[in-house]
Amino acid sequence: MITTEEKNIAKHCISHALSCGADGVRAYLNKCVSDSYTILNGELDKVTHSADRSIYLYLFVNGRYGTFSTNRLEEKELEDFVGKAIVMVRMLGEDACRQLPSPERTARDAVTGLELGLYDASHESMDADTMLANAMKLSIYDRLISGNEAKGYSLISEECEYSRTADDSYTVDSQGFEGRHMETTFGVFSEMTIKDTDGNKYSGYWWQSVPKAADTDFAECGAKALERAVSQIGPKKRRSGRYRMIVDTNVASRLVSPLLTALNATSIQQKMSFLEDSEGKKVFSEGMTLMDLARTPGKNGSRLFDTEGVATKDSAIIENGVVRQYFVNTYMALKMGVEPTVEDVSRPCLMPYIKGERLQSAEKEVSLKDLMKLAGNGILVSGFNGGNCNPVTGDFSFGIEGFAFSKGRITHPVREMLITGNIIELWNNLLAAGTDARESARWQIPSLAFDGVSFSA
Repeated sequence: MITTEEKNIAKHCISHALSCGADGVRAYLNKCVSDSYTILNGELDKVTHSADRSIYLYLFVNGRYGTFSTNRLEEKELEDFVGKAIVMVRMLGEDACRQLPSPERTARDAVTGLELGLYDASHESMDADTMLANAMKLSIYDRLISGNEAKGYSLISEECEYSRTADDSYTVDSQGFEGRHMETTFGVFSEMTIKDTDGNKYSGYWWQSVPKAADTDFAECGAKALERAVSQIGPKKRRSGRYRMIVDTNVASRLVSPLLTALNATSIQQKMSFLEDSEGKKVFSEGMTLMDLARTPGKNGSRLFDTEGVATKDSAIIENGVVRQYFVNTYMALKMGVEPTVEDVSRPCLMPYIKGERLQSAEKEVSLKDLMKLAGNGILVSGFNGGNCNPVTGDFSFGIEGFAFSKGRITHPVREMLITGNIIELWNNLLAAGTDARESARWQIPSLAFDGVSFSA
C-alpha cells in the first residue's frame, strides 16, 4: 500500500509549504483499491476494479485557510502545486479560528496502521478466480427458478455481489503528528425480486461487511434476502393510531442519526440543533446510554484518531439519558469558545436496556423476538421509506414498512404508513434496547422498542 517514498513525498509537501510562507500544514495521503464481482441470475454480470491515490493538503497561511487535493505525486509537480495553492489561500479572508489542533491532543499510538487489527493481508493474494468463486457462492438462483409457485411466489431476479476493498491512509502535520490507519473490507450482498400469484412485486436484500476474509458468511446472504422478500407478500391496511413500535436492528440507526447530527458543534453553532444547551442535562429516558467505542480492536468503525489527528477514546455520548459530550473540532471550539473533543463519532454503540430492569449485555441476550414478546401488540418496522427529522425542532415524519404483531407474534405485513412525532419524546418513550446489533455494522444499534408512537395509514 503506501510506500516509504510516498510518505516522504507527503512530508516534503509540508516542508515546502512552510518554506513558501505557510504557518501550518496538514497532509493526508490515501490509497484505495477495490474489486467487485456481480452475479445476475446465476451468471457473471459485471466486474469492476478501481484504484485511487491522492493527497490532500490543508494550508494555514497568515490567518487564512484552504484545502487542496491532487492525484499527481511527482515531487517537482507538487512543489509547483503547493506554491500556487498558497498564493490562492492568501487571497481568502482571514479567519483566526483556523488552526491545527494542539499537539498534546493528537494520537501517538497509530504508528503502523495495523494496531486495531482491521487489515487482512490475504486480500493481496486473492486472484480473479477466487473472487469469482466467492461471488458464485452467494447465488442460489438455480435452486429457486422452479417449484416456488406452490409457495405463493415466483422468482423474477437475483443479484449478488462479492467485493473487497483495501484502504490505507497516512496523515502528517507540521507540528509533528504522524498517524496511519489501514483496513480491509470484504462484503457480500444479495437482492431478490419476486412476484406473488397476483403479480405484485417485492424485493428483499441482505448484506455483510467484515474486515477479515475468513469471517465472511456466504451461506445466509441469499436465503436472508429471499426470506425478507417473501415476508412482504400479502400486506394489509392498518388503521391509524398510537401503537407500540419495534424497530429492527438493520434500520434502527435511522433513529440515532438525528441525535448525532444535533450533537455536532457545527449544527449547534449555526442554531440548527434541537440539542443546543443540553450538555450535562438529562434529556432522554434514563435507560438510554449511547457510547462511542472508538478503540475496539477488529471492529468496523474503530480508529485511533480523527481527520485532524486528534486521539479518539472510548467515551459516553449520552449516559442514562444525560448528554455527556458534543463533537467539537478545533475550528468550532475556537469559534464557540468551548473545549474541543473529537470531530465526529467513530463507532456509536447503544447499550442494552429493558424498562424496569437492570440489564447488562453480559447477563442476558435480548433478541428482536424478545422485544416483540415484551411489547405484546404493535408494529415492527423493518424499513424506512423517505421522510426527515427537523434539525431545529426534532419533529420527524418517516415512511415505514414492516409487520403488525399481536401477542408477540407477527400477523401480517403492513406498508404505506407514516410515523410522526418528536425525536426527543420518542427516545423518552424507550421501552427496551436489545443485544442483537449486527457485528458487521459500524453503528452498533440493536433492535429497539418504543411506546405510544403515532402511526398514520
